[in-house]
Amino acid sequence: MAGIVRVGVTFPPNLLRQLDELIEKMGYENRSKAIQDAVSMFVSEQRGIRDAKGCRAGVLMVLYDHEVRGLENALTHVQHHYSSVICSTMHVHLSERECLEAVAVKGDAAEIRRLSDELSSKRGVKLLKTMLTVI
Repeated sequence: MAGIVRVGVTFPPNLLRQLDELIEKMGYENRSKAIQDAVSMFVSEQRGIRDAKGCRAGVLMVLYDHEVRGLENALTHVQHHYSSVICSTMHVHLSERECLEAVAVKGDAAEIRRLSDELSSKRGVKLLKTMLTVI
C-alpha cells in the first residue's frame, strides 16, 4: 500500500488486552486499523483544542494514580495556579489506586490549553480528556 509507514508501539499488557477486546467487539479486522482510527480521533481532538481561540467553557477529565508520590500535591498546585479559569472540581475515588477529577473550566482557550497540558504532563496521570465549547 503506497504512503504507509510501519511504526512500532509498546503497550502495557492490560491496555493491549483491553484494545484487543474492543477490536473484536467492534468488528475490526486488525489492530492497525483500530489504532489508525484512534490516532485520527486524537489528532482531530487535539487540533480543535490547539486551534481554539477566545472564550471557551468545558470540562477536563483527569484519571490518575493517586499513589504516585507527590502527584496529588502537584495537581493541586497546578489547579491553584489556574484558578482564573477553573470554576469547580469534582473528585471521585474509582479504586484503591485510581481517582478521577472533573475540572470545570471557563475562560481564555489558550489558558485552558496550558492548564490541560500541565496536568496531562504529570507522571501518574493516565488520561486527560478535554471537552470545550464556544461561549
